Amino acid sequence: MKQLAAKLERTIVFLLKTCLYTMLFVGFFGIMGIENPQLLRFSRTSGVTMLTFAVVGLGMTAAYGRYDIGKRKSKPIISSIGLATLITDIVTYVELSIMNTNPTNNTRFQFESIGLFIVVIIIQMIAVIIFTYGGNWMYFKLYEPERCCVITSSKEAFLQISHAVDVFRKQYRICEVKDYRSDDLTDAILRCETVFLYDVPVKERTELIEYCYRNMRSIYFGPEISDIVEINSKYVILDDISLINLPVKELSLEQRFVKRCMDILSSLAAMIITSPIWLICAIAIKMNDGGKVFFKQKRATKDGKVFEVYKFRTMKENVTNYSAVEEDDRITKVGHFLRKYRLDEFPQFLNIFMGDMSLVGPRPEMLENVYLYTKEYPEFAYRLRVKAGLTGYAQIAGKYNTTPKYKLILDLMYIEDYSLLKDVKLVLQTLIVFFKPDSTEAFDESRYEHLEKFAELLDESWKQSEEETDEPS
Repeated sequence: MKQLAAKLERTIVFLLKTCLYTMLFVGFFGIMGIENPQLLRFSRTSGVTMLTFAVVGLGMTAAYGRYDIGKRKSKPIISSIGLATLITDIVTYVELSIMNTNPTNNTRFQFESIGLFIVVIIIQMIAVIIFTYGGNWMYFKLYEPERCCVITSSKEAFLQISHAVDVFRKQYRICEVKDYRSDDLTDAILRCETVFLYDVPVKERTELIEYCYRNMRSIYFGPEISDIVEINSKYVILDDISLINLPVKELSLEQRFVKRCMDILSSLAAMIITSPIWLICAIAIKMNDGGKVFFKQKRATKDGKVFEVYKFRTMKENVTNYSAVEEDDRITKVGHFLRKYRLDEFPQFLNIFMGDMSLVGPRPEMLENVYLYTKEYPEFAYRLRVKAGLTGYAQIAGKYNTTPKYKLILDLMYIEDYSLLKDVKLVLQTLIVFFKPDSTEAFDESRYEHLEKFAELLDESWKQSEEETDEPS
C-alpha cells in the first residue's frame, strides 16, 4: 500500500512539474515568437536560444531548488523557481538579441521586443504562483502529515526541535515524544512513520538509527562534528578490507588561485554595479544623525589573523559594542532598513578585493564572540581553517538567532565539502536571502499548547530518569 502511494505521489509531482516547465518554455518562445517568427520554425536562432533556455534553466533550478511540492512551503518554492526562471529568461533574451544582430545586413544590436519580454515574465510568474500554491494544496489534500516520534533528552531540547517541526505542520504531526532513556522507545517508533532524534548522545543515537533503519522508519537527527567530517569521506578497499577514509580537506594551489581570481573580479564588478547604492546609503546615514558613514571593527579570518571589516554604520555612535539583539535601541532608523536588506554589508566588497575576506566562506565573527564560542565549543576554531567570507551556508540557511553550534555546523559543511562549483551555487543562492524574512513564521499558539503538554510529560520522564540514576546501587 505504501509503495502504491509513493508511486502515485511521484506521478502527480512529475505531471505537475512537466506541465509547469512546459508552460514556462512555451510562454517564452510563444510570446517572443510573435515579433520573432524565426523562433517558431527550425532555424539556427531557434535552436541556439532553445538550447540556452534549457541548459540555463536546468542550471538555475539546480542552484535555487526545484519544484518540490510537498517538501517545501509555497513561498520558498515560488522564490526559487521564480528567480531561476527570471535569470533564465534574461540570459536567453540577451542571446536572442545578439543572434538578431547581423553586421552584414547593417542590423545593429538592440534589445528585442521589450514589451513582449515583460509580458512573458508576468505570465510566467503567474504560472509559477498558481502551480505552486495549487500543487501544494492538491498534495496536502491527498496526503496526511506523517506521524512523527520525537526522541530527545530534555524539555528545552524538545521545544527547540518541535518549533522547527511545527513550521512544517502540513508535512509532519508530532504524535509521540520520548526521552531517549525510556523503556518503551521501540514501541513508540513502530507507531510512527518518521523519527526525529535531537540532542541524543552519539552511542544511543547510533543504536536508535540502526533500529529505525531495520524497521524502515525515516530518520532525522541533529548532526555532531563527527557527522560533518564524514561528509568528505571516501570508501576505499585495502586488500580485502573495507575502510572509510577521511582525508585532510585543504584547498589545492589551483583552487586557491581560481578562488582569489573570482574574488577580485566579482568584488570589483560588485563595487562598480552597486556604487549608486553606496552613495544613497551614505547620504541617508549622514542625513539621519550626521555621524560617520562607515564602521570598522576587528574580526578574525584564516589562521586567526585579525583584520578590520568595513560596514555601513547602522548603530548610534559611541555605544557599547556587542552583537545586535532583537529591538536593539542602538540601531538607527536608517540602520534598521540597511540591516533588513543586508545593504550594510556592501562595503565588505573592499575587504574581499584587498584579500582580507573571500566572497564565500564562514562569516568573520567579532573577536569577543570567537573567544566565547570557542570556550563553549572548542571545535569553533575549525572555522578559521579557511578565509572568512561574505556569504555561505550559515548566511543563506541560518538566521540572526541561529545558535553558535548550528552556525558552526553549517560552516563546517562548507569547509568539508568545498568546491569551486559550490562557491558559484552559494553566490547565486545568496539572492534568495533578500526574499526571506529574518524571523520564522508566527508559531501557532494552539499548537504550542499541545506541544507544551508533550514537553511537560518529557520533563517528568527526564527528572524520573535523573532520580533513578542518583539512587545508590
